Amino acid sequence: MADAPRPLVAGNWKMNGLLAGREEARLVAERIAARPAACDVLICPPFTLIAPLAKTLDKSAILRGGQDCHPAQSGAHTGNVSAEMLSDLTCSHVIVGHSERRADHGESDVLVRAKAEAAISQSLTAIVCIGETEAERDRGETLDVVKRQLAGSVPYAATAASVTIAYEPVWAIGTGRTPTPDDVAEVHGVIRNELASRFGQDGHGMRILYGGSVKPANASELMSVANVDGALVGGASLKADDFDGIIEAYR
Repeated sequence: MADAPRPLVAGNWKMNGLLAGREEARLVAERIAARPAACDVLICPPFTLIAPLAKTLDKSAILRGGQDCHPAQSGAHTGNVSAEMLSDLTCSHVIVGHSERRADHGESDVLVRAKAEAAISQSLTAIVCIGETEAERDRGETLDVVKRQLAGSVPYAATAASVTIAYEPVWAIGTGRTPTPDDVAEVHGVIRNELASRFGQDGHGMRILYGGSVKPANASELMSVANVDGALVGGASLKADDFDGIIEAYR
């Protein structure tokens, strides 16, 4: 059995943040420097802030990532950003297949897998997002949806180093609602079993993050659930106090 993965707390700023937002990231970096955490910390800002944040966070322990990437390395794809471009900006991770991308842009599992493969080709860790809608949950389809998205979205050559899974029940993102710890344990246990069945030891070593209304008040409880190796945090990652309060679960 592989050792438990080192936890990761990742902030997804989504389409939020201007240059002034660098101050919040700087405050988090200072707090981590003063009180180190037993987890990795990642911020995925809008594309416009990746380079400025790289300067602000220079020499800090905070990693940087993108919120999406195109499957192609370059070409006539107006408005898109490639994995190579993210790597060029010293990113270490990229989120792919977030439910908002799947819903707003009609992204399929096949496309998500292609994006993850592009990320891996540039030595980025792909954070592959999966999760059910409220309607799917109400129909009792949660585990079937999770298994299907895992099978279709995760590259065949994935390793513990190259892929992280983020389970985000769509109905819990930004709503203030969260599944019970038992619900999270059930889904994460199924994800772990699916990964282990497919990838063996690497499947045991892959991080599985929980996302969906994670905040300081519930972080410790959620992060202590079996097979939860950290969090993908939305709105709470925009404020230093809130984000550091979640990181506190690993201090």
